[in-house]
Amino acid sequence: MQFVLTVVERLARARSDLRMGVPVVIDGVVVLACETLDAARFELVRDRAPGRAVVAVSGRRADTLRARAYDGDIARILVPREAEVSWVRAVADPADDLRMPMKGPFQTERDGDCTPHRAAIHLAKAARLLPAVVVASFEHPLIDLVHLTADEVLDHASSPMGAVVSAHLPLSVSEAGRLHVFRPEDGGEEHYAIEIGNPDRSRPVLARLHSACFTGDLMGSLKCDCGPQLRAAMAQMGAEGAGVLLYLNQEGRGIGLANKMRAYSLQDQGFDTVEANHRLGFEDDERDFHIGSDILKKLGFTQVRLLTNNPAKIARMEDAGVKVVERVPLKVGETVQNRAYLVTKAAKSGHLL
Repeated sequence: MQFVLTVVERLARARSDLRMGVPVVIDGVVVLACETLDAARFELVRDRAPGRAVVAVSGRRADTLRARAYDGDIARILVPREAEVSWVRAVADPADDLRMPMKGPFQTERDGDCTPHRAAIHLAKAARLLPAVVVASFEHPLIDLVHLTADEVLDHASSPMGAVVSAHLPLSVSEAGRLHVFRPEDGGEEHYAIEIGNPDRSRPVLARLHSACFTGDLMGSLKCDCGPQLRAAMAQMGAEGAGVLLYLNQEGRGIGLANKMRAYSLQDQGFDTVEANHRLGFEDDERDFHIGSDILKKLGFTQVRLLTNNPAKIARMEDAGVKVVERVPLKVGETVQNRAYLVTKAAKSGHLL
């Protein structure tokens, strides 16, 4: 008997392999994440690939590097023959951009199919790595590597959620609390729904889509308003006697804690939140709010009064089939330290503050 891995299982393995520095194969080309690339594997790619290897970066990162993005949303930067792995890291990571601003000039590819490169960057983002990859063609890629097609990577939307368990959880805001745990089929991070009271499924429920924030929710960071928003949302649900708080593991607007800390480091250099994300190669917001709508529908809710200052959340909930009958403002947590951050959220991300 032979077990054959499904697409979902191969994608999960590919994310894990990239995080460990192991190559994967997409449409027959070998892909390595720049962040976890070691010198030995880079030298193998640089010296033994029949053609020139490239470092594929997102269009956002290409703008910072002043590399021509002939493919629009990505750029394929040719790796110089004499390049070391430190050169690859400097292309991928903006930490030293101000200290070493002249990394180029870069030569970028404009011909050939860039679809595998686009898929590879998508996969690196899903693995919570910097969105930069080394891509090289080999005549016979190793058979024991994970093989995927670009379509399999790019067409894979949010993995379906399955309810794992729920249990009574008395809370300071309400003794009638219940925690529901949901797990995606692709082995990704679990997400949680905290049900307060006994909300009527036939009426709009007071709801909050809250993205995990380790620094704000747990450590009391003054750089954001996440912790105060979390506690204020739960307090309001407790006061009204019913509500659902969705705690989604999409740290740092979907880029992960490590990349969020990279963005914080760039903010220390004078960049705002959006600028820092762009220099890293990410969009303003990489979160998937369909996860929240899926969980709400699994719990039996189709209408919400949404606690949010973010119109994008409303639009995405409506697109996913959950009717938002009211936006309930949540304006708390301004500090001297996060005032500029809140101004940026309003000016560049459209938050209603």
